[in-house]
Amino acid sequence: MKEVVEIGGGADLAIRPPAPVLTGAEMLAGADFNEWRGRRVGLIANHTSRIGDRHLIDIMSTSPFVELVALFGPEHGIRGDEDAGEVIEDGIDVATGIPVYSLYGTVRRPTPKMLEGMDALVFDIQDVGARFYTFISTLGLSMQSAAEAGIPFWVMDRPNPLGGIKMEGFVLDTTFVSFVGQYPIPVRHGLTIGELALMIKGEAWLPGLENLDLRVIKMTNWSREMLWPDTNAAWIPTSPNLPTFETALMYPGTCFFEATTASEGRGTPLPFLTVGAPWMDADAVARAEMNDVVLTTGQTTPIDIPGKSSNPKWKDVQIQSIFIEITDAHRLDPVSTGLELISRMYASAPEDIRSTMFNERWLSLLGGTDRLKDMLVQNWTAAQFREAWAEDLSRFDRLRSKYLLYE
Repeated sequence: MKEVVEIGGGADLAIRPPAPVLTGAEMLAGADFNEWRGRRVGLIANHTSRIGDRHLIDIMSTSPFVELVALFGPEHGIRGDEDAGEVIEDGIDVATGIPVYSLYGTVRRPTPKMLEGMDALVFDIQDVGARFYTFISTLGLSMQSAAEAGIPFWVMDRPNPLGGIKMEGFVLDTTFVSFVGQYPIPVRHGLTIGELALMIKGEAWLPGLENLDLRVIKMTNWSREMLWPDTNAAWIPTSPNLPTFETALMYPGTCFFEATTASEGRGTPLPFLTVGAPWMDADAVARAEMNDVVLTTGQTTPIDIPGKSSNPKWKDVQIQSIFIEITDAHRLDPVSTGLELISRMYASAPEDIRSTMFNERWLSLLGGTDRLKDMLVQNWTAAQFREAWAEDLSRFDRLRSKYLLYE
């Protein structure tokens, strides 16, 4: 059985007019789930697992061609309405009556008991393209479970919203492996979820995958230079605090504010495009121009937002804030931009704030290295960060080349 499955023919973008990007799930559903006929299937899914305006769960549960017997939910749950980090319990999907098993509680991957009687395990979740987004950790750990159970693992491929060309950030030092960093990849990795699955297995990044029957259903009409808006698909928030494509694009950089005493914008209308703290000199931080973004200053007050943020940093406190507007999404380097903002924030912070500004362990886990703090306190610029990880990215680009499914 081929690891990569193409359903129908792909479009040649060079000679044919632009055509809709069709995800792996759309391709397989259009073929009446021919690859799964007669199988008892478990589905790892969330609210992004959609075909048009219908959830893949609802389509599969009513299909005469496939038997959907169990659902598995990652961080934020199968309907995507749980806060980041919120423990999720097992239950029953009200719409279908199918058992739901949580992969974001005391258990982080399907257990042998959960997989009893199953003929295949399927993964269909929209990734965001950042190493510390936990859905890709769920991907690899679930691959291990399928390998141990001796059942095929299918990945329904979906676009990388941040494109497939640009990569940013240090490749993770395996000293810092965690649920927000399972693999030695850059922060912005430039892979689709299917390509990443192939690389996890091919590079033996997790043990026990040598004999895994891994199958990726390819997309059609997606190419590497495409960012999410280029697909002409509506943005479905991949998690509650990424309500727009622009928040997702900036997320790989401003997520690093989580490792500081400043706010990353949870509890405000535009998380990750809003950063600040009561003690921050916003005008000093925003004074110098930055490439491909416009920085404006003001005040905002993080609040509890049901289903999005509970107890956000600086809750109910007015904070000095910077608002980020992206002017050129294709040119933007969000990781180095976000880190330079932290450098500037540190440089302008009062002395008594600097000594406690960083959560060093969390900064190392997000960055995949323990070198970031020294760079930040030395007021590194975006250009310096890009130069520092250029060699890492060059090596990784060569390594990933044999797993790329799209041009």
